[in-house]
Amino acid sequence: MKQNFEIAVFDGDGIGPEIMGPTVDILTRMAAASDDYGLSFTPAPAGAAHYAKTGESLPAASMETARNSDAILLSAMGLPSVRYADGTEISPQIDIRKELVLFAGVRPVTIQPGQRTPLDMPDGKAVDFVLIRESTEGLFYTQGKGEVTKDEARETLLITRDISEKLFKFAFNLAHDRKKQGRGPGRVTCVDKANVFRAFAFFREMFDAEAAKHPELTADHAYVDATALWMVMKPWEFDVLVTENMFGDILSDLGAGLMGGLGLAPSADIGLENAVFQPCHGSAPDIAGQGLANPLAMILSAAMMLDWLGLKHDNSAMARDGQRLREAVEHVVADGRVLTRDLGGTAGTAEAAQAVTDALFVA
Repeated sequence: MKQNFEIAVFDGDGIGPEIMGPTVDILTRMAAASDDYGLSFTPAPAGAAHYAKTGESLPAASMETARNSDAILLSAMGLPSVRYADGTEISPQIDIRKELVLFAGVRPVTIQPGQRTPLDMPDGKAVDFVLIRESTEGLFYTQGKGEVTKDEARETLLITRDISEKLFKFAFNLAHDRKKQGRGPGRVTCVDKANVFRAFAFFREMFDAEAAKHPELTADHAYVDATALWMVMKPWEFDVLVTENMFGDILSDLGAGLMGGLGLAPSADIGLENAVFQPCHGSAPDIAGQGLANPLAMILSAAMMLDWLGLKHDNSAMARDGQRLREAVEHVVADGRVLTRDLGGTAGTAEAAQAVTDALFVA
């Protein structure tokens, strides 16, 4: 029986609509070719440009569309020139994460043979690990609400048992799935700063409690500064890393740099019921409207969406299409003939998206 899924679409700001358009086109074509699933797309206005026009960054109707959807596709959001009265940037994606309790920020890092990278990769080595960033609390807890006086400023870091236990359960389940798929050895690393902060000792304690429930997997710990070093020196040794919000925010950009840039960095923010899929990069208003934006991170995020929906709803065809789409992007990147400027090539948005489409349906 064919399963139909409702997808909320946030086009975003700057280059957002330019990379969302071809992504939805690819998904529409894949769904049309499938006997096992269908996709319907509902626009959801939000973002800095919408705020500039209406005074609302995330309308209630758009939030309701997101809440009632089966999954959320969200493009780049925010514009440096448009801010709230307190000077903070407009970031509805963070509001959505908090409202829907999307605690697990999933940031894959992959480097395939032939892919350009600033690393000096040993022959035969490939990189395939996942950084899981807690996405609702941590040092982002008081976002926009920190205390500032003439002489000092304070922000509050919050780590709760409720969210952390969900986060660690998710991390170990992901490591189990990756091991089953042959993508990892079944290793979960808790990244923290437990030698300095009591909050992270608390974080680690809950990690260890969850690890004890998974004797078939390996669990270990690493301090965040050492992890940053090892991500550069030996990233092929990682499998699943799990960490606090701010640490994850920083390390995920480092991971993107290892892959060659944010243009190849997809992400998902996943809760118990809802999930958002979006590229890690910003809205790049300096190149908006010129057809130069790299759509690959957005397309890879869509592949993660298909995989998540397929697993959640036991739709193996959908999960296979998620893998097909990811592998099509990896083929284009490794081939190297059709790359956008940020990856060292000359292709525009449409040409890069067409190369992925050809890899899916022509090759």
